Amino acid sequence: MPVLAPTILALDFDGVLCDGLLEYFQTSWRTYYKIWKPNSQKPPDELAPRFYRLRPVVEIGWEMPVLIRALVLGVSDEQILQDWSAVVRELVSSEQLDAADIGKKLDAVRDEWIETDLDGWLALHRFYPGTIERLHRIATDAETSPLESPTQLFIVTTKEGRFVKQLLQQQGIQLSEESIIGKEIKRPKYQTLRQLIEAKNAIASGAASPGNEVTLWFVEDRLQTLQLVQQQADLNDVKLYLADWGYNTETHREFARHDSRIRLLSLSVFVQDFSVWPD
Repeated sequence: MPVLAPTILALDFDGVLCDGLLEYFQTSWRTYYKIWKPNSQKPPDELAPRFYRLRPVVEIGWEMPVLIRALVLGVSDEQILQDWSAVVRELVSSEQLDAADIGKKLDAVRDEWIETDLDGWLALHRFYPGTIERLHRIATDAETSPLESPTQLFIVTTKEGRFVKQLLQQQGIQLSEESIIGKEIKRPKYQTLRQLIEAKNAIASGAASPGNEVTLWFVEDRLQTLQLVQQQADLNDVKLYLADWGYNTETHREFARHDSRIRLLSLSVFVQDFSVWPD
């Protein structure tokens, strides 16, 4: 009999629940301005739309200002989509860039912005249509469900947990500190999933009437993150979903369509009951 709801639902934040592209671009441009010192503090009009379209190629945060550099230098969208790693290597070599230094500058720009204008920074984050309503229903079901083990919701993200909490609170979503596992935890997501399962199993084994087997479903927009989970032999039973509305490319989505384990999930299905999610 198919499982109609997970014991644990683990969700990425940026690219699954929240669209942070506006913030990504503004922070990246400010960092770019500090490093390359263009003539104008205002970005070219066509730059932001191209950045939004190409943001899925970025694997690590420091690459975002480098993506802007590539666009300013005239590298084509097609070349970036086809072989971003080669574009990055060429720019790092030809301009003698230091990834760690760019990363520090990016973090410093963001930290200063947050410190001086937190409301303005938070305002650049937009929730995808229907996601907040879906979270409300999950929370309500957890409170009213007749089941002994309703679905527990966890946010597993590389964004700082305190900002996730603030953004969710603005939408009327109240999650416990333990339910938001952010950047500050400093561990790979697959390890977090492992610990969530272990903790739930420990609770179940200690109960007077142990419940059903723990099931975990994980929704993420980064294919590489899901593939790292796939490589963990003890996490073979975790259901993996690639959010097709997030920061991924058609190549990533096509891979998921033909993968034996990763399911491609649309936003229109995500916001519905678990019973209609791909199995």
